[in-house]
Amino acid sequence: MIYKHRILILDDEAELRSVISKRLSRKGYEVLETGTIEDALALLRANLFDGVLLDLKLPDGNGLDFLEQIKVQQPDVQIIMLTGHGTIESAIEAMKLGAFDYLTKPCNLSELEITLQKACAQRKLLVENTGLREVLHRQTPGLEIIGESPLLKGLLAITKKVAQTDETALIKGESGSGKELIARAVHLWSPRADRAYIPINCGAIPETLFESELFGHEKGAFTGAGTKKIGLVEMADQGTLFLDEIGEMPLSIQVKLLRFLETGEFRRVGDNRLRQVNVRIVAASNRDLQNEMNLERFRQDLFYRLNAISLDVPSLRQRKSDILLLADYFLKTSPANQEDGFDKYVLSEKSKEMLLDYDFPGNIRELSHLIKRGQILATGNVIHPQDIWPEKYREDLKQERDQIEQEKVCDSDFVKTFIQIQKTQGNPKLEEVERLYILSALKLVEGNKAQAAKLLGISVRNLYRKIESYASNEVTQCHDIMSW
Repeated sequence: MIYKHRILILDDEAELRSVISKRLSRKGYEVLETGTIEDALALLRANLFDGVLLDLKLPDGNGLDFLEQIKVQQPDVQIIMLTGHGTIESAIEAMKLGAFDYLTKPCNLSELEITLQKACAQRKLLVENTGLREVLHRQTPGLEIIGESPLLKGLLAITKKVAQTDETALIKGESGSGKELIARAVHLWSPRADRAYIPINCGAIPETLFESELFGHEKGAFTGAGTKKIGLVEMADQGTLFLDEIGEMPLSIQVKLLRFLETGEFRRVGDNRLRQVNVRIVAASNRDLQNEMNLERFRQDLFYRLNAISLDVPSLRQRKSDILLLADYFLKTSPANQEDGFDKYVLSEKSKEMLLDYDFPGNIRELSHLIKRGQILATGNVIHPQDIWPEKYREDLKQERDQIEQEKVCDSDFVKTFIQIQKTQGNPKLEEVERLYILSALKLVEGNKAQAAKLLGISVRNLYRKIESYASNEVTQCHDIMSW
């Protein structure tokens, strides 16, 4: 992809903006324009700019004051002030605050081009000197993908290849498995890395507002639209738009998204003007979209357009070897674990065993929450199973105790009696073995038939029936059982 310098024009004179925008666009610049500080702030939050053409006098504020806000958000951006003859002193003051240069209005377009070329060259030099990685870190949090399992390594290898293309990608995987992390990797490992990355959760937007959020709207387009709104596709121009949980997208919007994917064109709500942007789409879903198609809740043509390249994120139970690596990462990066400059919390060996034996239906997100809970509930610096899973740990202890009790049924008295019968009578009948087993259980619980039935795994009624049957059996001497 050919890199284009991105310029923001902030001036309340629409005609002047239009003239400059058309000239710069013909010269290969990417130009965004607006007449208010409010809209400019939104654009600055969503995009990295090489240069800003900034008017001193604006309807909702002072350009000199706004210059400082721009520098806070994007320190390396080069600002060229646009000023009338009567405000040259203010323009000089702006240069003291960090502006690259100033031009008087009406400005000479050739002079403007030369000034912009110098400004963009200056920014390029600053970026190279400070390191592009630092610039990107201001826009997008650092990317850390933890794991050494073959499945994860294979996914990352494919992701790096996919990132170098402009193809639409569909990320599939269970909830909490790390789909958004892979989406960020696609962006940061691509030529679009220094442009905007805009994530949107399709399940969190009401259907009535979806089109406006995605494509924007004009002032007065509908009740409540008091100002113009720039949509997410426009904010993501030259960058990446991540559509998370796309299976939640309403059918009414799916057809419009399909057209946008095919042409790159869209219209703001309430506007007849056809706009075009260059956006890379990455989508994700934890739903089975093919099943959603069968249920007529997802468009078939949209699915095949999105599924040009598929990235399958493995569940945590499919990459068991990464569980302890991830747990250690969550411990080390937790603010609660970095007090006094040392690792405060550690997992006990039993906790590690339980984590490795667990299936994690909530995947990595669930593991993160379990580690946090363990830190909160731990009484010391060692996190034990009861700190991570209070309910599960109690249930496991109960099952373990029940198992021990059941094993006690076959205690030494039972074994001794059974061996004695073998010596005197040979192999005993099945009924006699069963009687001895029941007798052992009754002895263990001191005759409590409800507890004995529980140990034996039968109902109390069935136990009584067994005892009665022994009483009526002349062959079997059952005084010992009946005495209970």
